[in-house]
Amino acid sequence: MIPANSALAEGLRDGLRKLGYMEGKNIAIDWRASGSADSDLRAAALELAREKTDLIVVGSTLAGRAALEATTAPIVFVSGDPVAASLAASLARPGGRATGVSLLTTELAGKRLELLRTLAPKADHIVFMMNSANPQGARQLKEAQEAARTLGVHLVSLDVQTAGGIDGVLNRLPRSKTGGVVIAAEILFFVNRAKIAQAVRKAKLPAIFPATEYHDSGVLLSYGPNLTNTGRALAPYVDRILKGANPAELPVEQVSELELVVDLREARLIWIVVPETFLLRAHQVIQ
Repeated sequence: MIPANSALAEGLRDGLRKLGYMEGKNIAIDWRASGSADSDLRAAALELAREKTDLIVVGSTLAGRAALEATTAPIVFVSGDPVAASLAASLARPGGRATGVSLLTTELAGKRLELLRTLAPKADHIVFMMNSANPQGARQLKEAQEAARTLGVHLVSLDVQTAGGIDGVLNRLPRSKTGGVVIAAEILFFVNRAKIAQAVRKAKLPAIFPATEYHDSGVLLSYGPNLTNTGRALAPYVDRILKGANPAELPVEQVSELELVVDLREARLIWIVVPETFLLRAHQVIQ
């Protein structure tokens, strides 16, 4: 349950190749873009169950939960906090049919707000775009609220639960008092990243996004994991489970490598001067 053209898929393919798997030769992969609504995810999982899939790889917490509920296949996941989401009993010993990679994205929401405020110190009204239908959404919001109190920022949460709701939220940005935008780590937003990036740019607002891959759509700032590398980290789990390993006994890997990326072209468009000290902290500076 990962789109074939996604960064996760690219990384997974590369990781599998390095382990000797050739798609279409010694491994068959049915790539699925299942949407982000609970009903879409459940429908996709039920279809996989009918096809008696040997193993399911999912790119989000919600997809993992849908796969666990609708199938009996082993699952390899990417999840913000798999223990809190009941995908695993613990990181050291998952204890069930699912294991994989934890991004711990809930702990980064406050840091993203802090980084955005560094570039836009006068922004005292900041929007936090999140999805309360995702169990990680509320935790990310709490992190952002705590950071906002420390920074003296008025934080406004905008709850978006469906692709159809994105347009309404984005249309409000130019007419609001918003001084900046923080985008939560959420598969729904990642799938619609081009639309979100375009709206933020049109509104001329500084914004920070949760993954490096958002820069393909032209954004100012991102802080979070590299999803291509995350996809590569899934490959050993696929390999070991296909060879008979029990997911219950495969520890969840915590991704600790985070990247700060800033695009100076986008900064110039909204008259932001990025401090030299900030550039020195960045893992990548797009000129």
